[in-house]
Amino acid sequence: MFSAPKSTDHLLAEAKSENLYLKLIEQINKDFNLANEPVDFPKSTRPEELKVQLHEKIYRLISHKFAEYLNLLYIIDVSEQQIKQLDGSDLVALSEDVAFLILKREWQKVWFRNRY
Repeated sequence: MFSAPKSTDHLLAEAKSENLYLKLIEQINKDFNLANEPVDFPKSTRPEELKVQLHEKIYRLISHKFAEYLNLLYIIDVSEQQIKQLDGSDLVALSEDVAFLILKREWQKVWFRNRY
């Protein structure tokens, strides 16, 4: 049964342990490209790097390209309810939380595709 990870580090460790980390990177690259916000995380990207780079990308989108940010959330299918529950007063913290929600949704897609 799929259980949602509690943190980014936990999620990335789980993806690694299930040998699905590369699939997770592929899914992130694919969905960002579908949203016309190309990222190209190489398969050699370490989990710590992925976490930081994704956070930075989300921060830039929220700060400078808000419409594209909303489109990305729609393409990835991040829960609008979860986004609305976040505290938007600190942009750095908000972008970190959103990056986690994106990772969680992408992980869910990869996990289910692998299982079923």
